[in-house]
Amino acid sequence: MSSVWRTPPGIRGSALIGGLATASGIALTTTSGWLIVAASHRPQILTLMAAIVAVRAFGMARPAFRYWERVRSHDAALGDLADQRVAAYDALVPLTPARLGRRSRSEVLGGAVDDLEDRVYAEIRVVVPVLGSLVAGLLTVLATALFSYVGAVIVAAMLVACGLVAWLVLASERAAQRDWLDARAEVSRVAGLVTANALELQAIGATSASGVWIQAAQARLAAANARRARGRALGMALTGIACGAGTVAMAVHAHGLVAGGFNDAIAALLVLTPVAAADAFTPVPDAMGAWARAEGSRVRLDRLLAQDPPLGVHGSVEAPGDSGIPPRLALDEVTARWTADRDAVGPVTAAIEPGESVVITGPNGAGKSTLLAVLATHLDPASGSYRLDGLDSRSASVESLRARAAVLDDEPHVFASTVRENLRLARPSATDDEVTAALERGGLGGWLRGLPEGLDTMLGTGHRGVSGGERARLGLARAILSGRPVMLLDEPVAHLDHATANEVLDDLLAAREGRTLVMVSHREDAVAGFGRELRLG
Repeated sequence: MSSVWRTPPGIRGSALIGGLATASGIALTTTSGWLIVAASHRPQILTLMAAIVAVRAFGMARPAFRYWERVRSHDAALGDLADQRVAAYDALVPLTPARLGRRSRSEVLGGAVDDLEDRVYAEIRVVVPVLGSLVAGLLTVLATALFSYVGAVIVAAMLVACGLVAWLVLASERAAQRDWLDARAEVSRVAGLVTANALELQAIGATSASGVWIQAAQARLAAANARRARGRALGMALTGIACGAGTVAMAVHAHGLVAGGFNDAIAALLVLTPVAAADAFTPVPDAMGAWARAEGSRVRLDRLLAQDPPLGVHGSVEAPGDSGIPPRLALDEVTARWTADRDAVGPVTAAIEPGESVVITGPNGAGKSTLLAVLATHLDPASGSYRLDGLDSRSASVESLRARAAVLDDEPHVFASTVRENLRLARPSATDDEVTAALERGGLGGWLRGLPEGLDTMLGTGHRGVSGGERARLGLARAILSGRPVMLLDEPVAHLDHATANEVLDDLLAAREGRTLVMVSHREDAVAGFGRELRLG
């Protein structure tokens, strides 16, 4: 189990407490059976007082232990989830975006969140019930041995049989797990695609088609769920059969004991033991499903986070441009690659002067976005050098290099927050006047004045929607507000119509105020207004 997830402090103790809760339930049932049969002989009431007190004690102990276990285990698991999320995001940030491949941001983030939850919640869904069942089962075997060694062997055999059933369920769940994880990822991908482009789909009349995509993804997930459910249902049935067989075997054994003069009240206790012990074993098939899910999630998450970072070792020197004056950017025979097998761009030799506006063009696959990633310090050059005012980029710290450039791609993210906070993400210390000025310079002044609550208007999922042009301008305003001396744009108007794209580009060129501007574009007409074209290919 330890190879699948780490067990934080408190979980094993919670499992022990859970085992005591289950054992209390078993003891309650068996002691009640002894009390009922013993009372049928009408003995002196004092001879039953010990059993009466035991029944009351076990009856109170079971919920008390269970409550203690739930509070303790959930507190430990939720605390561990918070720590694991921070660790995972810290590992993910250096990989972004160079190691995300063709996966969308929503797919990566949604998958990481789901996989982390599966791994951490396995502490509650697997460790606690499995170890708790094992503790309760062993205590039951030992208690039964006090009255009958044969009865203890029967309970132990039932425990082993339930363990074999659990192993079969785990094997079945593992076989179905890959399809289920892929189906869940597909649902997240399609849902993210449709919600992010809802207005565009509505504009082209593709809402019914998008509904078909979602239905197909959900149908695939439902089929995968059904396959997993069948394996788990079979496990539940076999567990019930094993416990039933143990009960029958114990009844036969108890009948022989009573025929030989054995106390019938203790015989009733023995017969009820397998029945009560079933309560300890029935959660195990569900736990095996959570175990298999946690294993699959671990593989997916480790595959994502264990990638080599795209940036090598950097120095600690502060990069030029901290005064707001753009540095001179020089590329000398630069090549760069996303994977180890081939160069994605280059060799490129070029210089971009402070305050210059350059548009990078070229055919698909020429490496335009790759070159922009080098300028943004998302990739290090595989060969050659990239210099800022003569300082090699590898000598400067990654944080200072990235703090010099504002990056705007073709899908600026709109967060489910206010207009103010969507922009202040770029500079948290910005005042309302500065946010308003950035929106004005980004061409959204009239849009802002038309909002019912101004900067307090909520945007994003469940709130006010934004069009493609508004989204691009919000990204532009965010880049303006950042105050960074270099602006890098990766086809920011790729999804806009011609007229809207030209308006956004005009606002962009007018608002840059002496900053260096480098834009990647596949449109030949986007060259107009820029000082120079750098063509690749």
